[in-house]
Amino acid sequence: MSYTKEDILRIAKEENVRFIRLQFTDLLGTIKNVEIPVSQLEKALDNKMMFDGSSIEGYVRIEESDMYLYPDLNTWVIFPWVTEDRVARLICDIYLPDGNPFPGDPRGILKRALKEAEEMGYTAMNVGPEPEFFLFKTDEKGNPTLELNDQGGYFDLAPTDLGENCRREIVLTLEEMGFEIEASHHEVAPGQHEIDFKYADAVKAADQIQTFKLVVKTVARQHGLHATFMPKPLFGVNGSGMHCHQSLFRGNVNAFYDESDSLGLSEEARQYMAGILHHARAFAAITNPTVNSYKRLVPGYEAPCYVAWSASNRSPMIRIPASRGLSTRVEVRNPDPAANPYLALAVMLKAGLDGIKTKRELPAPTDRNIYIMTEEERVDEGIPSLPADLKEALNELISNDVVCEALGEHALSHFCELKEIEWDMFRTQVHAWERDQYMTLY
Repeated sequence: MSYTKEDILRIAKEENVRFIRLQFTDLLGTIKNVEIPVSQLEKALDNKMMFDGSSIEGYVRIEESDMYLYPDLNTWVIFPWVTEDRVARLICDIYLPDGNPFPGDPRGILKRALKEAEEMGYTAMNVGPEPEFFLFKTDEKGNPTLELNDQGGYFDLAPTDLGENCRREIVLTLEEMGFEIEASHHEVAPGQHEIDFKYADAVKAADQIQTFKLVVKTVARQHGLHATFMPKPLFGVNGSGMHCHQSLFRGNVNAFYDESDSLGLSEEARQYMAGILHHARAFAAITNPTVNSYKRLVPGYEAPCYVAWSASNRSPMIRIPASRGLSTRVEVRNPDPAANPYLALAVMLKAGLDGIKTKRELPAPTDRNIYIMTEEERVDEGIPSLPADLKEALNELISNDVVCEALGEHALSHFCELKEIEWDMFRTQVHAWERDQYMTLY
């Protein structure tokens, strides 16, 4: 929905909105906000609300801390779960005091990538995300336990799926906030769930992912549950992914569709996929940004750990869903919901556009189950693996000019610094597995 400044001021008064959260996202994908009373709303709508950028992970040093929040008026929404002293939300872009966009703002980084697509003649990148999550029970203090809320499986119903009521309320809350929900169901692992919402342009889709996470966690807490988007919270079961269906449009024309092609795919779609595959190992640090992400990307749990594509096989990283015409799209299956959605979409778009610009040739599809292929067979067919851990992913990232350019120097340097610290903390920690394995043996 489109709003003007006057619309928002009027609605805030009519709906008794008392507080407004000016939201933005830090480099690691965490939602941040500055909450203001409604008396300051007009000032915020005039882009005059300042905050301290030095206190935000990956932003700026203390000597250059003043930054401005520019609300996107079309992101105005009132939180349904607050009925008294109501609270509304506006998602903001980050600007410097000189009036220029802050180069390290993840939302701005995605907008830069979209600007390049626009210069190439594309009017929109449409994205349909599929973020999965787990529901765990909480203890008497409200802290998460490792006890799952159910033992359901794929598409199970209550009473096996005990998360059904919670999931239903999540759907109703999302719809009240303007989401168009297409499906919700129990996923493969016990306690795991998926709610699919209608595709949108890339910036709106990333905004929706962030809002989705907030709603899921809020509603789960009201049900005495803890929702986590951690990619692999439990050993021995499937992890949580965030498959991203994507397509490029020129006006009302899907640039990925060609009815004369045997698969209904245009040359641009094939080049876009070739770019995604070529740069996949480099952008994995962004789409799979945690130490834990690589516990999901292992064979045997339906996660795509091999860089390949198919129109009839779910083991490769890219799948082409059956729909054609306006619904023709590429499903990139390796991202997980721990990713910063703005950065993840930016690097995938940049990789795909590079494939189109360089007219990169798409390798042959892999229609066999890659999980049962030997390493020698994968090598013979030219199927590389995604990085095995975060360190390998970071090394691939910094050696790739296309992905580095997508992020920009500021975000790249700060992201890598934060992730090197994360990797070193993990590498030097002594884990329970090591004690179980070695304490009595040596």
